Order: sequence, then structure tokens, then C-alpha cells
Amino acid sequence: MTPLLGLFGKPWIWSWLAAFIVWFLTIMVTLGASTLGLSQAALTFAAFSAIVGIGQMFVITLGPGNIDLSVPATMTLAGTVALKLMNVENGLILPGLLVAILIGLVVGLGNYALIKALRIPPIIATLSVSFIVQSAAIWTNRGLRIKPPSMLAEFTTSNTLGVPNVAIVALLISLLAWFLLHKTIYGRWISAIGQSMPASRMAGIPVDGTRFVTYLVCAVLASVAGYLLACFSGGAALNMGSEYLLTSIAVVVIGGTAVAGGDSNVPGIWGASLFMFLVVSMLNTYGFGAGVRLIMTGLIIISVIMFAGGRRAGMR
Repeated sequence: MTPLLGLFGKPWIWSWLAAFIVWFLTIMVTLGASTLGLSQAALTFAAFSAIVGIGQMFVITLGPGNIDLSVPATMTLAGTVALKLMNVENGLILPGLLVAILIGLVVGLGNYALIKALRIPPIIATLSVSFIVQSAAIWTNRGLRIKPPSMLAEFTTSNTLGVPNVAIVALLISLLAWFLLHKTIYGRWISAIGQSMPASRMAGIPVDGTRFVTYLVCAVLASVAGYLLACFSGGAALNMGSEYLLTSIAVVVIGGTAVAGGDSNVPGIWGASLFMFLVVSMLNTYGFGAGVRLIMTGLIIISVIMFAGGRRAGMR
């Protein structure tokens, strides 16, 4: 097999190829005038999708039925509480981040407590927790929109060497996630559990502990994304995490992670996150209405998944 064919055999390459095609079609309309701005915007907004997508990917890798629907509510509560604690004070940036992470840990604990202790399916357990968390966010927010500390607002909206700072943070998180999945025993454990939970138990893998940690990781990444998004957008809004419920799942699927579990794909998360943002940008640039944009976005996503799936099947 030639190196080129080997590259096209990688499940993540198709999301990147789709993202590049959409990016190219978009800048063609402006004859390249918006290349830099579009690229920076894509990296910025893809960063938030990548962070929550990586967390969702960890959970989905555990196998069928594992999914976290509390991601949007966790983002909202973490961003709201962190901003209220920081109260526009630069000296409280680190405590605000720690509180956001603590919220993620509590949510992850609640999710797995329902799953394990009450034997509730993950999709129901995390949905139930999301209602509780969202209610806490509403009570905490009370219609207020507190601004983030000036240093943090400037950091999240600025670039370093032309690369958005939030994208750099997301890239560091991605590298850590890749290391955990491919270079540690924990990564081998969640892959094994996703392939067969009974076999994993027989092999002596701590299934319950591994699943517990995985739900914690997903919730913490959601809270970090909420913290950064609230600072980037100038304040926490009660609906700021709503679009990331489907997005966090879509980028996992489009990125090439096996929905059946046992196989994760960090590079594909980034390609899919860029693709999701660029599709909307392209359709906006071409002047399509909201209804047409939604229909075409769905059709394009389906096409990418079907084409990539068919190519992978043909190369086996």
C-alpha cells in the first residue's frame, strides 16, 4: 500500500478533507479576501467544539449506550459560577478556573452515581442530571450577565503568532487526550471496555473505576469549555451551551470515532469541528436562508459520513 493510500485509509482524514473543501469553496466567493479572518474564526469556534467533543469521545469509546447529555448544562453552570466568583477581578482568574473544574467533577460524579448505583442507562442518567444542573445555572444566573476579568477576556479573544489563544489551549488539551488514549494503560482500558465489557471484567480491568474516571473527564472538559466560552463571549448566558449537545456528538461521529465503542480518534475531532463551523460559514457566504442552511448542513454531514464509511470498508 502506498503512503497516499495509507493516509486515505485513516478515518480522520475524511473530516479534514471535507473541512478543506468547504474552506476553499468559501474563500473562492471572496477571491481570497477573507482567508485569514475565516481561518482564525474557524480555529476559534472549532476550539470549543473540540474540547467538548474530546470529552464526549472518551465516553462514547466506552461502548454502546455511553453518552453524556449533561454537557450543555455543565458548560452553562461552570461559566456562570466562575464569572460570579471572579467578579471582574483579575486576581481571581485561577480560583474561577478551579471552581469550574470542581463543578465538572461534581457533575461527573452525579452522572456516574446514577448510572452505577441506580443502574440507570447513561442517556437517561445524564439527561436527568442536565435538568438539575441547568436549574442550578438558572438560579445562579438570575438574568445577570457578569463580565469576565479584563485579562481573561483579552486572552480568550486574542491571537499568538496569528493563532487564536483558545485554539492553542484546545490543542494542548487534545495532545493530552491523545497521550492518555494511546500511551497510557487507562487508554487501553477504555478501548478494551468499549470492545467488550464482559471480556474486560474477566481480564481484570477495573471497569467501574475506568468508567467513573471517564465520565469525570467528560464533565471537566465541558466545564473548562464553558469557562472559556463565557470569557470569550463577554459573559455567561443560559443558552450558551445548548448548541454543543448535538455538536459534541456530531464531531465524534464525523471525526471517525467508532460509535460502537473501542476506537477513538483525536485528530478527527479537530477536522470535524472545523468542518462543522466552515459548512455554516460557507452556506452563509453563498446567501442561503436559515431553513435551507439546516437542510444542506444535514445532507452534507450525511454525505461525508457515508463516503468516509464506504471508503474505509472498501480498504479493509
